[in-house]
Amino acid sequence: MRPSFRALVLGLVIVVSGVTADARAQAPAPAPIEGNIYAVTYVEVMPTAKADAATLLKRYREAARKEGGNLRCEVAQRIDQPHQFAILEIWKDQAAFEAHGKGANTTDTREKITAIRNAPTDERVHVGLSVGPIDAPTVRGAIYVATHVDVIPPRKEDGVAALKRLGDESRRADGNLRFEVVQQINRQNHFTVVEIWKDTKAVEAHSMAPATREFRDKLATMTGALYDERMYRAID
Repeated sequence: MRPSFRALVLGLVIVVSGVTADARAQAPAPAPIEGNIYAVTYVEVMPTAKADAATLLKRYREAARKEGGNLRCEVAQRIDQPHQFAILEIWKDQAAFEAHGKGANTTDTREKITAIRNAPTDERVHVGLSVGPIDAPTVRGAIYVATHVDVIPPRKEDGVAALKRLGDESRRADGNLRFEVVQQINRQNHFTVVEIWKDTKAVEAHSMAPATREFRDKLATMTGALYDERMYRAID
């Protein structure tokens, strides 16, 4: 390669690199998330530490409820695996959620859970997709059901439509206290369904309802993972 041609190529590389760098520098920042933030956090501790974890998470819950921007904070314990817990939270907006994440209550709880955990804490952050009133009442001893729903990316909109229909139908079912479908922010083909039912009988009736069976049939054609349904009771 002649020196003059080599210099020309090098110059073009520098120019293109500069344009690329400028484009990256000028790329807009991600838009802030609008609306309420729904966080679902799964906690699994050593079976011998479940009582300590319950006490710790109750303390976390009470402190979180007093924080600015918190609309709801609940802690539920898995029925068949009592060393597993779910933290269910709603925050007014992204700013409130981020401030909570940096606060002393969150930091202290994470450190204490780390010392007794069996697996890393799994926090999933969502926006509402099909949700009822935030202040929907519950009853003592109610059954909480948390389900992770994962559809393949090309079928995301089909999944959204099916989940919205399921939410609308399920909130009208006998014994339903709450039925919320939320969509993960960082993976929009992933969803969490949080249900609260008056008792086990209501849960079983819902599982056999036509709307539920129709949803499961539709989901079978687009699912990307096992239908992960877990049952809990709230910690008093």
